[in-house]
Amino acid sequence: MTSITSLLVANRGEIARRVIRTAHAMGINTVAVYSDADADALHVREAGMACALGGDSPADSYLRIDKLIAAAQASGADAVHPGYGFLSENAAFAEAVIAAGLAWVGPPPAAIRQLGSKSAAKQLAQAQGVPCLPGYQGADQSDARFEAEAGRIGYPVMVKAVAGGGGRGMRLVEAAGYLRAALHSARSEAASAFGSEELLIEKALLNPRHVEVQVFADTHGHCIHLGERDCSVQRRHQKLIEETPSPAVDAALRARMCGAAVALAKAAGYVGAGTVEFLVEGDDLSAAGPPQGARAPEGLEPAAPNLLEQVWTGDRGEASRELRPARPRAAHEVASVGVNFFLMEMNTRLQVEHPVTEAVTGLDLVEWQLRVARGEALPLAQDEVVLTGHAIEVRLCAEDEDFRPHAGLVQHFREPGGVRFDHALFEGLVVPPHYDSMLGKLIAHAATRSEAVDMLIAALGRTEVLGLPTNRGFLARCLGHPVFGAGEALIPFLAEQGAGLREALQKEEAKTTVPLGLAALFHGVASDLPCPFPKPLRLRHRGELLDLRVREQGRGQFEVEADGRTRQAALTTAPGEAATVRIGETRWRVAAVRLQGAVGQSASRWHVQAGGVDLFMEDASFEAVSSGGAAASQELRAPFNGKVITVHALPGQAVRRGDTLLVIESMKLEHAINAPHDAVLAAVMVESGQQAASGQVLLRFEA
Repeated sequence: MTSITSLLVANRGEIARRVIRTAHAMGINTVAVYSDADADALHVREAGMACALGGDSPADSYLRIDKLIAAAQASGADAVHPGYGFLSENAAFAEAVIAAGLAWVGPPPAAIRQLGSKSAAKQLAQAQGVPCLPGYQGADQSDARFEAEAGRIGYPVMVKAVAGGGGRGMRLVEAAGYLRAALHSARSEAASAFGSEELLIEKALLNPRHVEVQVFADTHGHCIHLGERDCSVQRRHQKLIEETPSPAVDAALRARMCGAAVALAKAAGYVGAGTVEFLVEGDDLSAAGPPQGARAPEGLEPAAPNLLEQVWTGDRGEASRELRPARPRAAHEVASVGVNFFLMEMNTRLQVEHPVTEAVTGLDLVEWQLRVARGEALPLAQDEVVLTGHAIEVRLCAEDEDFRPHAGLVQHFREPGGVRFDHALFEGLVVPPHYDSMLGKLIAHAATRSEAVDMLIAALGRTEVLGLPTNRGFLARCLGHPVFGAGEALIPFLAEQGAGLREALQKEEAKTTVPLGLAALFHGVASDLPCPFPKPLRLRHRGELLDLRVREQGRGQFEVEADGRTRQAALTTAPGEAATVRIGETRWRVAAVRLQGAVGQSASRWHVQAGGVDLFMEDASFEAVSSGGAAASQELRAPFNGKVITVHALPGQAVRRGDTLLVIESMKLEHAINAPHDAVLAAVMVESGQQAASGQVLLRFEA
């Protein structure tokens, strides 16, 4: 047995806090590491000791193996937990940890190397009879070879980075003319994120589900699974909503997929926590048949799953439930045709979405990781695993409704309560542009899927994060969409429904601009005395101006004239608390902050929240009526903080609407900045390698 008394957590943010929490519960001392940008982070405060890595970027801090090993040795740590992301799937890091005489809380380096490479994992999977999509993952990485292989496979194809995950280095290519640009972009992003430009391509499925299986193995030859997770709601190939069990997986399909995942892990000599990810495609997701020509992994046909399954009785399963051993499937049932599943990759680490599995199993997967790293056997056998209820997780991200990431200052924060919330947020936190945009994860667990959805929507409405955009309202709209509610959301869900979701959010914003603006502008400054003269106000929201006339009637009472209507309003405030606004029979609990550090803005800017609504508005009451439009159309400003990667623009150049003028990297992703209209460039204000702030002028156009 290996002793672990002091654990260095080679990560940051909410996953570092998550690991530290379990380690402390097990009586293990902890050591945090931090970049210059994270010097005041919560994981640094909560660990028993903290070591500075220096630098801001991942390349200067969390990706420096030498600095991490030096920190472990200097602090007296005897084990290293990598979390997820950064070096968590880096075999060289695992080898360096072991060579330094430290316990590695993860799989053996050989397994990481084989399974962490998508190409090597596919080769091993094919040898085990695990279905894989046709593709190319060879040594010849030339554009010409990829073009030839894509022609052989047939479009559409998916370009993928061989190393890493998280959707980085992935591009969908629907026709040959787009392949070279996709290869160039994917290589650049993969090199930045993983230090490797190696790519593969495979046949793309256009309407699949993303379903993954949690596996766990120890050093004693035991390997089990903990059920599946459905992660089909994604943007930019990155997950936003995850749940377990999948609404589309029955016991027969679960048996085959989970069995295939365990077979792959065993074949690789796997140890620890891992996730095998599949694409699932079929017209009838209750029929679970193998792809044509694929053989079932050994022992899977016609065996029943070693798992207790939930059996629901009553209307929609809401009346009662019981746990029974999953009934054996006859050979003809297991071999029925209708649903195909194909290996995507295996992630050789703990997943971001592991809390939903913890919720339905009642297990602590970080504790299991630490016990396995100490040499202990798995705490449970397969037939002792019980899944109870339904769990759903959403990823709260610092991004707007168009999925553009934003760095900035968190000026106000309030947790919702009632659900699990893994995060690293606090008032005064500066969200840096160097890392992923995820701020935290909200997880709801209930007896039924519909109850879990309702809990999560309510919790999002109570979550208050002010100072920078988040996807809080967008997530609630996704959960409330009838397609998601019916359990029918596939990977294209957001591509198909995103515009409608954004439109619904904007309509709700427009309906609440008056009460939320009233709360923002008069919270804490409303007079107790009536005033006979109306005060003219002008609010700008999404570029549109709204003129108001507000007469203070004293004691929080107002007469508000807007859009030709006059309404009575009441505002209740208390020091340090959110305001309550009432117009007619409708009430809003409103949290608001005046934004700090706005770039290039003359008006007072406010961020206001009420329920599922987020408003960014400006008090334009003292602006000249003619200001705005013409000048704004002659400038292109940075929509978020980031590093300018390339500049495709020169003064005097004529551009067309939609032309890519710059590429900015923010929060580990590259974003093309396009011309908003036909124009001639007057000046280019930035250059490659420069850091750009949100709102900073990038280009000027000729009048």
